[in-house]
Amino acid sequence: MFSLETASGEVWRLLQLVYAQATGDSGEICIGLSWISIMGMTLNELAQLKDKGFGKPYPRHGLNLLYWFANECIDIDTFGRLVPKFNLTHGVYGFHRFHNRIDDEETPLPNQNIPKYEVGNLSAPGADKLPWYVRENYSRDLQNSNMDRIIVCLNDSGYLERVYIAEHTTQTNFSRSRTYRVSQGLLKIIRNLQREDFLKKMKPTESPPENNSWCIIL
Repeated sequence: MFSLETASGEVWRLLQLVYAQATGDSGEICIGLSWISIMGMTLNELAQLKDKGFGKPYPRHGLNLLYWFANECIDIDTFGRLVPKFNLTHGVYGFHRFHNRIDDEETPLPNQNIPKYEVGNLSAPGADKLPWYVRENYSRDLQNSNMDRIIVCLNDSGYLERVYIAEHTTQTNFSRSRTYRVSQGLLKIIRNLQREDFLKKMKPTESPPENNSWCIIL
């Protein structure tokens, strides 16, 4: 399968030319390529999510946050649309508007003209209503216990167009290279698992012990 993450230099330069021709503005090539890169990083399977290391290691809360989001925040209607179970604009569970930092080279998401909301800041107003398993390892003394976020794009019809997982590199900035889109298919998979099973599948695969024994065959 073709992947933008492994595209050759020739293919990458072709993408630059295509974007410049489509927009008519070569000055925005860098921004456009950022969009393309992010849109190419879609997680469709549990193995891909596991490989990216989101929400790991302890005391990060991202995996529990994602499980909660998939099961308690959304429904999937008969047309396959992601429907929020509550009004994101009311600040429930700490949801609040997400704004790309225009002056930040690490702008994590495309600057599309569509409202975006984030959740996962455990110190945000309303976040105290998140379930215990999302908050259990949170402490202001543990730097990595509040770095994971989920960002959603909400269209005019009230459906979620896209869902992203992201992580903070500083108190204000997100890592663009660690921002991934989560597909509807992956959300469905997570919804069909018990939380314990989901977390178990996300654990690192243990390497088999080395066999240092030897014998002499006579």
